[in-house]
Amino acid sequence: MSKTLFDKVWDKHVVRKIEGGPDVLFIDRHLIHEVTSPVAFLGLKSRNIGVLYPNRTFATADHNTPTINQHLPVADPLSANQLQALETNSKQYGISHWGLGHQKNGIVHVVGPEYGITQPGATIVCGDSHTSTHGAFGAIAFGIGTSEVEMVLATQCIMQPKPKKMRINVNGKLGKGVTPKDVALFIISQLTTSGATGYFVEYAGDVFENMTMEGRMTVCNLSIEMGARGGMIAPDETTINYVKGREFSPKGEAWDKALAYYKTLKTDADAVFDKEYTFDGASIEPMITYGTNPGMGMGISHEIPDAAHVEGGAATYEKSLGYMGFHEGESMIGKKVDFVFVGSCTNGRIEDFRAFTSLVKGKHKADDVTVWLVPGSHIVESQIKEEGLLDILTEAGFVLRQPGCSACLAMNDDKVPAGKYAVSTSNRNFEGRQGPGARTMLASPLVAAAAAVTGKVTDPRTLIEELV
Repeated sequence: MSKTLFDKVWDKHVVRKIEGGPDVLFIDRHLIHEVTSPVAFLGLKSRNIGVLYPNRTFATADHNTPTINQHLPVADPLSANQLQALETNSKQYGISHWGLGHQKNGIVHVVGPEYGITQPGATIVCGDSHTSTHGAFGAIAFGIGTSEVEMVLATQCIMQPKPKKMRINVNGKLGKGVTPKDVALFIISQLTTSGATGYFVEYAGDVFENMTMEGRMTVCNLSIEMGARGGMIAPDETTINYVKGREFSPKGEAWDKALAYYKTLKTDADAVFDKEYTFDGASIEPMITYGTNPGMGMGISHEIPDAAHVEGGAATYEKSLGYMGFHEGESMIGKKVDFVFVGSCTNGRIEDFRAFTSLVKGKHKADDVTVWLVPGSHIVESQIKEEGLLDILTEAGFVLRQPGCSACLAMNDDKVPAGKYAVSTSNRNFEGRQGPGARTMLASPLVAAAAAVTGKVTDPRTLIEELV
């Protein structure tokens, strides 16, 4: 019987099928951080249960970490307690722990792939919704809740109903200034934030085949923002070249065996999906959001649509635009920008900083804009320095911060003040996501760069033309 990529990976990991209920799924890799793990460990202790496979669990501090002066004690008591709990629990149960100051510390969905923890055909979970990032490698990866974190720690399995299957095809040549982030925001704008609810998505077509692994991770990262359980892309030579030789990747004979398995990970030609969409990559332009969910996005040259063309009802739409201080029919071009954030598990990789730097080179940061440039890991931080990007950024008036989740969410010191506008390369623009009252416009690193040097929403293609 023909199978999709998703079927092949899922079925291989089913330990037990429950009639009329969920499957019991074996988990290859479990990633944990300081926010969702403490209560799970308390559950283990209350029942006097250990961690079944501590070598399959990896801990890193990211959500609560400061992005400056990481050598100093963390000032916020709650953050400090959570970070300490992660360290204590990891030590007690024999789990690898990459805390502040550790060379491997960074955003969980950035360091996992960097060190080869993420592998094709694996099942990967984490108490974080953007675990879908790892699906870029042809893995089944999804976020779980605190009680499920406890379940995986104790049993290395999880009970899950098998999602339906969706394929999204994007073919053609992307235009100038269009990045993987724009592709993802475009898809979400077409499907809405609930359009893939109940599905696991496979991305296919030459647009994804031509993407780097960094770009594929960005796309899969945002799968959750259209309601999907996760997203995945079939592994190919690009994937294999990325994985090979990393610290936790298979070596020697184990690599040969793994490689043979990786090459089976593709959807059979006559496999059937429950739903399928096809888009033309050439129709996508640099995107920006104008509302309070990631589905409220549009091409940057367009005008904010009226309520009749937006799902969710006029009252909800009016409330969203009211929060943002925007109106129907307005252009986003020229809107004032107070903050720019480049980073997060969506756009905190080296490719993102290369793109940002390419646009700001020879220019200077706008005086009235605060810019947070936050690498996703120490590896990314080192690459920025080694490739000479930091010199260019410094000359242009920018400062590089230390790795962490930073301004993606208001759980650390990097918060956008109430009423201020931020162009953010992160993944969510909900009310208060980047700070109480903060107004977030999601965009790519190129759109962020254009805003950083002009102080307003600017089509990056106009600046790219200046470079040619």
